[in-house]
Amino acid sequence: MICVLLLAAGEAWESPALTDLEAHPGVVVLKRCVDVDDLLAAVTSGQADVAVVSLDAPGLDPASVAHLRRHAVRPVAVTSALPEDLDAREHAGRLGITALVGRGELASLPRVVTIVEDVTDTRVRDDVPVHDVEVDHVPAVEPGRLVAVWGPAGAPGRTTVATNLAWELARRDAAVVLADLDPYGGAVAQQLGILDEVSGLLSASRLAAAGQLDDRFPSVCRGVGDHLAVVTGLPRADRWREVRAAQVDQLLERARTHGQVVADTGFSLEDDTGSDFGGRPGRNALTLAALEQADEVVVVGSADPVGLTRLARGLVELRDRAPGTPVRVAVNRMRSSIGWSEKEIAGMVEGFSRVAGLHFLPDDRAGLDQALVSGRPVAELGASPLVQALAALADAVFPAHARGGADGPSVRTRLRRGRTSTGHGGGRRSAGSR
Repeated sequence: MICVLLLAAGEAWESPALTDLEAHPGVVVLKRCVDVDDLLAAVTSGQADVAVVSLDAPGLDPASVAHLRRHAVRPVAVTSALPEDLDAREHAGRLGITALVGRGELASLPRVVTIVEDVTDTRVRDDVPVHDVEVDHVPAVEPGRLVAVWGPAGAPGRTTVATNLAWELARRDAAVVLADLDPYGGAVAQQLGILDEVSGLLSASRLAAAGQLDDRFPSVCRGVGDHLAVVTGLPRADRWREVRAAQVDQLLERARTHGQVVADTGFSLEDDTGSDFGGRPGRNALTLAALEQADEVVVVGSADPVGLTRLARGLVELRDRAPGTPVRVAVNRMRSSIGWSEKEIAGMVEGFSRVAGLHFLPDDRAGLDQALVSGRPVAELGASPLVQALAALADAVFPAHARGGADGPSVRTRLRRGRTSTGHGGGRRSAGSR
C-alpha cells in the first residue's frame, strides 16, 4: 500500500489527479494539503510514502524537499509545462526533485507513485514517461559532530554553556559553528559582543528558501577569532514564524560541512497544537529539529532545588523525544551552599536517565558577570575552576579534539576513573578534578 500526500496549490490538474490516484489499486491518498507548511507537518506522522506536489507551489524550496526525504517521503512534481521544458526541469533540479510529470503525462501519475525506490536514488524506471532531472550533488565531506545544548525552563545556563563550549573547542584550532536556535529569543550574540544588525538565522532561512544556502553559507556567519563562526539568533522572539524547521535542518547539515557544530536551543519540547490542524509547524519545531539531528545532547540544569527538579523532569521528557541519542548532563552553578554533594546529585540524575556523562560546573558569578559585561568568553579572562570544568566538558563531548595533559593524566582518563559503578556511563568527579 502506497500512502500519498497531495499538494496541488490550486492547479487545474488536482481533481483528475485525485480521481486517478484514488482509483488505482494499492494507492491511498492520505490528505490533500492546503500549503507547504501543511505538507511538512503531515509528513512528520511517518505514514506517507510519496508526496505529489505542484512544481510551482508557493513556499516549496530545497529545504522543504530535504525535509520530505528525511522522513522517507519521495517527492513527485507535477507541472503544467511541457515535459521537455528546460526551465521546469532546471527548477525541479534546484529543488532536488528527480521525478517530474509534465503536461500530457498526468495519466501516468499513479504508476509513477507506485514506483518503489530509495528516496535518495536518482534513477527512474524506463517503463513510465517520467523525466529524470539531473541534480547537482555537493562533494562528500566528512561531517562534523553536532551537539545540541538543551535545558529545561528557568534559565539554567544553556546559552552560557553552549557559547563557552564552542569557544573552548575553537581555541583548540578546531573549526566550529555556533548556531543560536532558541525560538524564544537568542542571546549568543550578546554573550560574545556581536553587533548583529542582520540575524544569521533569518538570513539562513531566506537563503534556504531560495536554494542558495549551500553557496552563500559564509554570509550568514559572523567570525569570532580564527576558528569560530556564529549564526546569530532571532532579534525578537516573535520572529520565529519566519523560520521553518526544514530550513533549520538544511542550516545544520551545511554547518556540519564547515566543522564541528554546537546548537543553542530553546527550553520547550512541547508540540504546538496549531501544527496538528495543518498549520505552520510550531514555535518549538526549531528546538525539536536540532535535537532530532544531534549526535549528542548536553542537558544543562541548575544546582538548586527548583532547578534539579526541573532537570529530573526534563530528562524524562527528553528521553521520550530523542530516544537513542546520547545524553550528557552538566549541572551548572554547583556550590557547597545548596547542601547536596556531587554524589547525591549524581544518584538523582542516574535515577531518571541513563546518561553518557555527568559534569559539575562550579558557580562563578563574578567571572560570568565580567565576561558578559565585556562580551567575552570566560576563558579569555584567565584560568578558573569554571574554565577548567568547561574544558573537561569539551574533552568529553568532542573527544577527537580533547586536550592532552603534560603534567598528568588527561581529563578523559580522570573521567573514566571517576565513573560510578551503575554501568550507565555517568561520570562523577571530585571538586578538585574539575
